[in-house]
Amino acid sequence: MERLQTIEFAGWDATFSSSVRQTALEALEAGRVLYFPGLSFPLEDHENRFLDPAILDQSKNASYNPAKDSIGGTVCTDGDAADLKVLIRRYSTTAQSFLNRLLAHYGPALKRERASLRPAKAEGRVQSWRKDDTRLHVDSFPSKPTGGRRILRLFCNVNPNGRPRTWRVGEPFEDVAKRFWPELPAPGYINRQILSLFRVTKGFRSAYDHYMLQLHDAMKADEEYQRTVSQETIHFPAGSAWACYADQVSHAAMAGQHQFEQTFSLPVEAMENAETSPLRTLERIAGRALAEHHRLSQAG
Repeated sequence: MERLQTIEFAGWDATFSSSVRQTALEALEAGRVLYFPGLSFPLEDHENRFLDPAILDQSKNASYNPAKDSIGGTVCTDGDAADLKVLIRRYSTTAQSFLNRLLAHYGPALKRERASLRPAKAEGRVQSWRKDDTRLHVDSFPSKPTGGRRILRLFCNVNPNGRPRTWRVGEPFEDVAKRFWPELPAPGYINRQILSLFRVTKGFRSAYDHYMLQLHDAMKADEEYQRTVSQETIHFPAGSAWACYADQVSHAAMAGQHQFEQTFSLPVEAMENAETSPLRTLERIAGRALAEHHRLSQAG
């Protein structure tokens, strides 16, 4: 399996031919990582101070919420907080404009979610295995059910010392799902209702969200799987960017420091080939619909 698809272009404001857009779309939906060499995101001199991990509170990143035009995860206040928001917002809007042109097929269905600046090292953090992103995993949000919506992320390495960002990329999602499915516990409807009622989750956790969380945990907990599964180590140089469906691509962030990230969400129905989505893959394995509650609530 080819894990990387290189997309050549001139910069963040590049225009793309129909053939390049189609290549990117097909590779992305097939579960490959789009790699953009030389796509740097320069900081102004006064913004370099935000590459210091000391700007963080207890979070692993400083985040920007475009819906509220607000930042979090930082100890910065007053003018520093305002400047930090300008910086991450600039990355967020730049990333949105770039992917709107490259993935024009999705149109307005591609929704911009939170952006983040990650100034801390990817390696060396003391944390539980469940939160350890140096272990292969697929992304799933414990408190924010997606109901099957895709999780697309665009990353950019802005390390000022030229240090690469190192990932491991594992086997295709369908292979992961088939491997772990027999050991994933079934969801409990009452428990998911309680989580929603007491706002532990932002909305009802569909069966799909339940299984994705269980899959995320099962992957990370299996030490032998982490060591022996087919995988490739990829080094993303400073001054480059890459994108993937993080709910589909088995990945682990092994090393690196100073990175921007922008998350997008997309309804499965907006995809060119929805059958490659984690939702449709898990539904084929389960033999039943896994996000009906979400679909009904969205329709209402």
